Amino acid sequence: MHMKSKIVLFFLVLAMGQLHAQQKAENLVIVTIDGLRWQEVYKGMDSLIAADKKFNQEDSNYLFTTYWKPTEEARRKAIFPFLWSVVAQKGQLYGNRRLGNRVDNANPYWFSYPGYNEIITGYPDTAVNSNDYPNNPNTNLLEFLNQRPEFKGKVAAFGAWEAFNRIFNEPRSGFPVTAAFDPIGGKTPGPKESLLNQMLQDSYKPFGDGECLDVFTHYAAMQYLQEKKPRVLFIGYGETDEFAHEGRYKDYLAAAHHVDTWLKSIWDYLQSTEQYRNKTALLITVDHGRGDQVKSTWTDHGQGIPDAHEIWFALIGAGIPAKGEIKQAGQVFQKQLAQTLANLMGFEFKADHPVGEAIRLKN
Repeated sequence: MHMKSKIVLFFLVLAMGQLHAQQKAENLVIVTIDGLRWQEVYKGMDSLIAADKKFNQEDSNYLFTTYWKPTEEARRKAIFPFLWSVVAQKGQLYGNRRLGNRVDNANPYWFSYPGYNEIITGYPDTAVNSNDYPNNPNTNLLEFLNQRPEFKGKVAAFGAWEAFNRIFNEPRSGFPVTAAFDPIGGKTPGPKESLLNQMLQDSYKPFGDGECLDVFTHYAAMQYLQEKKPRVLFIGYGETDEFAHEGRYKDYLAAAHHVDTWLKSIWDYLQSTEQYRNKTALLITVDHGRGDQVKSTWTDHGQGIPDAHEIWFALIGAGIPAKGEIKQAGQVFQKQLAQTLANLMGFEFKADHPVGEAIRLKN
């Protein structure tokens, strides 16, 4: 090939890559990992917590053998190989506070329901102040999209926690929300759905009736994604928060690693399917942070924990330039995510309440 031809081909490939990044997203997948700290995402396993007998489940040898590596970059990749290979190469990651890149809750409470409300509505409503709060009065982005003819009936949410039924206000929003031990498949479930429903009902319930194990949420969501081909899908995992509250650092890291594996399976499916390939935006984020200034507070969050407002997020897919880890100092808030996603899909998210402004992803 002549040098001139090589140069033309190089710029053609570059232009095609930029076109994919600049085009609007036709589909949207939102994944939340309840209470997963930015510290593990960006620094890997915390050696002080892992060495503490109160938290290591008497298996520090396993923790250090599995997750401890010579560098911070290797340690974080040991827990999150997908995040630190594919997303770091083709997407954007925000929230490494060691570099001055700050992402925070705008709501003042720093626990789950207020955080999820802020993610999906763009509004840090101070009236939403309890995990027992009734049906959410605020308009969420999925509801907004479902009201548009091209998305009607093509929106769905799955979550391990029963509160997602109220967070999304399923009766008003008009799209299906499958939370905790809700069965899938409607009145006539298929063979796979029937098996998943039976396994779910027969499963061990370590968190009681209010939350199922993440594996059931994941496979129910994947079954729906593959069979129903929704254009907008929410998946909320919960074990990271549950295990952290119980002080089980080994299980917390294992749950985080499981989600990274599932993120890979979601992304691989999206990229292998014509409807979704290079046409889908994927957001990965959390509802709140946890303690770290005092190591023993890693198990908790809320207003009494001074650093529990510190969160993170990652984006990959259509309309999202490949910038990798954002290393510039800056400040963004959880309330900006909803409008950011709406803009990626070519819409302005408007509601009868304030909505945070979109994050600039392209400069």
